Amino acid sequence: MNPTTNTLLAPRYLFRFSIPVFRNELVGTTQLELEESYRLMDLAQLDAETQYQESRFADVRMAWSSAGLAFHVVVTGKKQLPWCRESRLEDSDGIQVWIDTRATHNIHRATKFCHRFALLPLGGGRQAEGPLADQLLINRARENARPIRARELQVVSRITKTGYQLSAFLPAIALGGYDPQQQPKLGFTYAVQDRELGVQTFASGSLFPFQEDPSCWATLELADRV
Repeated sequence: MNPTTNTLLAPRYLFRFSIPVFRNELVGTTQLELEESYRLMDLAQLDAETQYQESRFADVRMAWSSAGLAFHVVVTGKKQLPWCRESRLEDSDGIQVWIDTRATHNIHRATKFCHRFALLPLGGGRQAEGPLADQLLINRARENARPIRARELQVVSRITKTGYQLSAFLPAIALGGYDPQQQPKLGFTYAVQDRELGVQTFASGSLFPFQEDPSCWATLELADRV
């Protein structure tokens, strides 16, 4: 029997991760597909061959600039269209991201610097055939982040034969406390949800309360290329 099979905790939960994310000052000024060097490390590889192992079906890339944060997501392996509903953002197919602009990992309840966004490939527009981005509340938060208007967020998508591609930009105005010069670290995690393929997470798996607990998030270092 593989000794890792019956671990009491997911291996990812045993580490405090700090991951570099690289600057790209073009993000926010043009529609940009991020190249491979911006791919976020797949931390869930640590959970392989345990009961906490997740399917991996999404390529998630991220960049930062003084203007905000950019994401590029490619989902493959689907046979059905994404299931997305504006009235059910939390349950829809797409990616949700959690961002703490103060990277405070010793708290278990979100502060006003903690943000949650849903980025969906479908569900927007009159016919619900366009992409959709919106803010979500974080359960049990001590204080909610400043409410934003959905139009402050930028998102584009393309449906493919096996899934979708999605690019999004979260401007600094939507990220209370975002200041790369004074605060070059972020608390961060994501969950790519798909009714057909499952859930793919980043810093900690689905058995942990990452949806509401910032101590379950990783640290992102806003770095320049050497």
